[in-house]
Amino acid sequence: MAVNKVPVLKRCRSLGLEPSYLGYDKKSRRNLTRANRKVSEYGLQLREKQKAKFIYGVLEKPFRNYYKKADQMKGLTGLNLMTILESRIDNVIFRLGFARTRKEARQIVDHKFVTVNGKVVNIPSYLVKAGDVIEIKESKKNTQRMKDIVEVAGGRIVPEWLDVDAEKLQGTVKDLPTREQIDVPVDEMLIVELYSK
Repeated sequence: MAVNKVPVLKRCRSLGLEPSYLGYDKKSRRNLTRANRKVSEYGLQLREKQKAKFIYGVLEKPFRNYYKKADQMKGLTGLNLMTILESRIDNVIFRLGFARTRKEARQIVDHKFVTVNGKVVNIPSYLVKAGDVIEIKESKKNTQRMKDIVEVAGGRIVPEWLDVDAEKLQGTVKDLPTREQIDVPVDEMLIVELYSK
């Protein structure tokens, strides 16, 4: 499995992202110094795509497949793409506060800590649907790792499209998110323009 191992703060700095969108509370003291070079239209589009890929931890081929899937769905392609990315199980675990970062959420899913509607899911790209109940397995709830995670990530604001029970480590997808409910600083229209060339 291919994994992006670029240093997080360095990548955030180059993309102009706040590390808090990834769940990191660190700040980089360095400033990005670039020559006053004007960024082309293609450069802007590429940066937005890279931002989305980096935030959600998706590599190029799956991201392109998500775009194709979003393009075939009814409605706006950009909105569909963001909804698909937001409804990945690793992102939902992060949003519910069961993981400190999306990378950790991915690992939690990989290690079979998570059940969806009572069935174990170990594929981080699994897409949740409205009405799905996501829960940490009973055998894993009392582990020290989960206690530490809940202690740190428990204060995170849960989006409106999710409902969480922090005591039971259980969450419900009330509805798929709308663009207003997705707080990721990505201009999805630039991604659509890039892929529609």
